[in-house]
Amino acid sequence: MYGGFVYILSAPSGAGKTTVGNLLLREVPYLEKVITVTTRSPREGEKHGVDYYFLSEDEFLKKIEKGEFLEWARVYRYYYGTPKSEVERILSQGKDALLIIDVQGAFQVKEKFPNAVSIFLLPPSLGELKKRLTLRGEREIEERLEWAKKEIPCAKHFDYVVVNNVLEKAVEEIKSIMLSNRRKAAFVFNNENYQSLHLGEDILQVIKGEDCHGNKKV
Repeated sequence: MYGGFVYILSAPSGAGKTTVGNLLLREVPYLEKVITVTTRSPREGEKHGVDYYFLSEDEFLKKIEKGEFLEWARVYRYYYGTPKSEVERILSQGKDALLIIDVQGAFQVKEKFPNAVSIFLLPPSLGELKKRLTLRGEREIEERLEWAKKEIPCAKHFDYVVVNNVLEKAVEEIKSIMLSNRRKAAFVFNNENYQSLHLGEDILQVIKGEDCHGNKKV
């Protein structure tokens, strides 16, 4: 049995999912990023094996044939995919796996991991989204905005929606979602994650050794 959660963080290009995701990884100790694969070239400062695995299109297509991806999609002429092995490795260690992926990939993962927690990060406005894309130096901004208009309605089908207006606030809201999952009784007791509650040994013994005498349907 795997001991962690799968989190899907998705958003239109320019909404800030990578920035938010990186802050979450710094501030949530049990969270680990699933490094995805892409055929696009690295942006300035990006490193192979840290931000993405950068592969040629031929290498990517061979991995599709071998069934190595949990999900994959073609976005803006480039391929993106999530290796199954990365997700399985993280979950087997009792950690939570964070997938920072596009909307197409999010739906594919949700089909294979129905219990995955999907979070859609919205920009506060299309005007602000255009501004961020411009500041980031993206090309084909109008094309990306048109694509964003098709992706944004998908937010209705996600488990949670967070607006990235103030960066710190967006991060705190997602951290709250993650903490609440780790406080679910089914997670704490079924996986024996008692340590996270910092309970005394006497309380733990009562929880483990006694039956509930109240109404069990709370």
